Amino acid sequence: MFEGRVKPEHIEAFRAAILSEVLPHWQSFPGVLAVRVCFADERDEGAPELALILAISYPSRAAVDVALASPERALAKAATEAVLARYFEGRIHHHITEAHGGELSA
Repeated sequence: MFEGRVKPEHIEAFRAAILSEVLPHWQSFPGVLAVRVCFADERDEGAPELALILAISYPSRAAVDVALASPERALAKAATEAVLARYFEGRIHHHITEAHGGELSA
């Protein structure tokens, strides 16, 4: 969770930089199954401002640990910090979750 704000005049540049400069690093993590980047467009009144929600899926908790210790993560962290320094005011917090349920079918 990227809790904070991007100045309105920098939103498009922030989003473009995340997608071009950082997303490829997140996608290179060992064991990654899927990477979802969600940019916030609206929120309930009084809700915290989240500029970005990042969800990375792994097959197991062990795979998460491998990714967290990987050189790819260090590169991703540096790329993320470079983009955030240009556009973002706030904090990042990580949550490890376990998904349940399935995809909707037509």
